[in-house]
Amino acid sequence: MLQKLFIQNYAIIESVDIEFSSKLNIITGETGAGKSILVGALGLILGERADSSVLFNAARKCIVEGSFSIQGRNDILKTLQESDLDAEEEIVIRREVASTGKSRAFINDTPVNLSQLKQFASLLVDLHQQFDTLELGDSDFQRAVIDALAGHQTVLKQYQEAYTVYSNTQKALATAKEQQAAANKELDYHKFLYNELEEAQWKANEIEELDAELKLLGNAENIKSALGKINYELNEGEQPLVQQLKALINQLHSLHDFHTAIPALVQRFQSAQIELRDIAGDIENLNHEIRFDEERIQMVSDRLSLGYKLLKKHGVQTTGELLDIQSNLQQQLDKVLNLDAAIAQLEKEAAIQLAQAQQLAQTLTVNRQKQVAPFEKKTDKLLTQVGMPNARIKIAINPAALNITGGDAIAFLFDANKSNKFEPLRKVASGGELSRLMLCIKSLVAASVQLPTLIFDEIDTGISGEAARQVGIIMKDLGESHQVIAITHQPQIAAKADAHFFVYKKEKGEKINTRIKLLSAEERVDTIAQMLSGEKPTASALENAREMMER
Repeated sequence: MLQKLFIQNYAIIESVDIEFSSKLNIITGETGAGKSILVGALGLILGERADSSVLFNAARKCIVEGSFSIQGRNDILKTLQESDLDAEEEIVIRREVASTGKSRAFINDTPVNLSQLKQFASLLVDLHQQFDTLELGDSDFQRAVIDALAGHQTVLKQYQEAYTVYSNTQKALATAKEQQAAANKELDYHKFLYNELEEAQWKANEIEELDAELKLLGNAENIKSALGKINYELNEGEQPLVQQLKALINQLHSLHDFHTAIPALVQRFQSAQIELRDIAGDIENLNHEIRFDEERIQMVSDRLSLGYKLLKKHGVQTTGELLDIQSNLQQQLDKVLNLDAAIAQLEKEAAIQLAQAQQLAQTLTVNRQKQVAPFEKKTDKLLTQVGMPNARIKIAINPAALNITGGDAIAFLFDANKSNKFEPLRKVASGGELSRLMLCIKSLVAASVQLPTLIFDEIDTGISGEAARQVGIIMKDLGESHQVIAITHQPQIAAKADAHFFVYKKEKGEKINTRIKLLSAEERVDTIAQMLSGEKPTASALENAREMMER
């Protein structure tokens, strides 16, 4: 509920501060006094765009601030919490427009962007302006009306959850099939590459080891020749090094008693002799091991040729990298096989989920169909009340592909002249007819759901007399359970107000300034009488005004 509205420096408003009733609030005033400017200012805190042209005084910023009570509105409290905004039972929305045209918006003093503001404000205020009836022709709005009357929000929520699960499974299934199709395109090639590597049976570091072996085999004769010479010099020459070293040890050993350092030198010589003898043995063994093997050279060359070919083909340098590629190819091939199983499982799950969603959708359809006849009857009755006795509405519910709202296509059809030719609302209903139809529909829905503050800006255009009185009665009834704010030129509607505000102009300096005041009971009588008979109301007009207010 909108408790207070503060407007400063907007259009021809210098400053106004309004406290609204929780029921039916009526705003009247002469044409051009600024009634619709109030709605324009309110639009700022509902997320409408603004620029510096709205400033009353170009040197100061414009401020519009609305205080709302959200007691009992758990949906709004939840939205506040989800948006990390202070969740209190009273919230303040403020919009500031600077002289540069730049604007800022705040919810409970926390800055928000226009998108957030508009989304949040839609929960607080339902602004219905003259000829603003596009929503009535919108299929989502029409379905929401029938759902509100059906009162099956629990089933609708269950359906939407089931449909979302089914929809997500369908998306996962489509993705899996796309992956399978893509994988199948390259399956044969990947299989060929894998088989090529698998048949080669590479071992870790094998190519590198074969490369080293081939170098050894290719130089086997030179190596054996060199090793033979070294072995000969160590063991079999005219003066073998091992034997020479042994003789030197003996000579040094004979000096053992003449100097204390000699035993250590002898020991070192002996260690060197042992090491040299071992080296000689290892050289001899190595010489016996190395041999020129033409068959082995051919085999290693062929194996290396295959290895180099695969390294080049895959753009890598080592055996380890080839093995990694083989492993990745194996995983890709396994993935194709796993996708087949995954797709089968997803198809099974989707079938079960679809059946569950269809069952809930059928319940929604039955509930909606039950509302058609009563809704048509009540709406037609209200249309007669508001001066449209020949108008009829018809609700068409036809099967549709499952979507987030169910399996129904809902359309509101209209016949303004009892012609039995029902057409979509947008095609056949005038602006005035749509406005009154919207009022009738909202009054019916209001009994089923908690609507936000309802604001009607001159939707009574084109009616008068009894039709206007009936519109006032509907608004009055609507105001018993919902806050309603209406701008009107009709005295019959103004007479039903719980709070009657009067908008007027006042000259201040060289500027015209819009003011607004809450009328007392006697002031209301005078104002309504003026609406009936002119600036100087007659006694009969005053009496008529009193009667209107009492009826």
